[in-house]
Amino acid sequence: MKVVAVIPARMASTRFPGKPLVDILGLPMIEHVRRRVALSPVIQEVVVATCDREIFQVVAANGGQAVMTAPTHERCTDRVAEAAVSLDADIIINVQGDEPLVQPSMFEPLLAPLRGDAKLLCTNLMSEILSDDEFTNANVVKTVCDLEGNALYFSREPIPSVRKAGSLVFQKYKQLGIIAFRKEFLQRFATLPPTPLEQVESVDMLRAVEHGYKVRMVATQFQVIGVDTPADLERARAFMKNDELLRRYQ
Repeated sequence: MKVVAVIPARMASTRFPGKPLVDILGLPMIEHVRRRVALSPVIQEVVVATCDREIFQVVAANGGQAVMTAPTHERCTDRVAEAAVSLDADIIINVQGDEPLVQPSMFEPLLAPLRGDAKLLCTNLMSEILSDDEFTNANVVKTVCDLEGNALYFSREPIPSVRKAGSLVFQKYKQLGIIAFRKEFLQRFATLPPTPLEQVESVDMLRAVEHGYKVRMVATQFQVIGVDTPADLERARAFMKNDELLRRYQ
């Protein structure tokens, strides 16, 4: 399978405008993401998809590949789908441009279910939620799965209910925003009408779930930091100062 990673990025983030180009230890955030993804041996090509000329120019100036997309996309997956139309690939991995601590070794486990099951269309990384603050944070997309590991629901609210669980012990998971699609399914996804719960929660993958498609969740032990606020940015900077991977691409 030929695997291409597409990183959607735009300047007009409602929660943190301009964040793709914020500096982290001498590099724009989008460059940290692009360079770290490119270190994965299972990814043959990395493309940044953006509607902003500033991002395109920064990526190009650093030797990366970028494509311009329409400014009208409300969902990042739709931006990725537009960029993927002209790409020669079997699998497209959507990697959020605001996760500068992404690890190259995360991608092989993400791809493994697709290699093992030709009928499976999509996989999505998740990791365990380790704090109550994160569980209640509306910027963190929580998920619950069926017994086969397929997503049942995604929410920005705490799920499942801790209050009603009583003494029952369960793991709480968050979506990481690193999603692998078979290319033909990604294009199909982009033609599906937006769904009510997708709009309520502002979570792309609910469109697939609501239309009856399986999204296989894949657990990883890696903890990444999604930069949604200036406070998240400071956390990412602090973690990255001690990150050994930084020396491989800076």
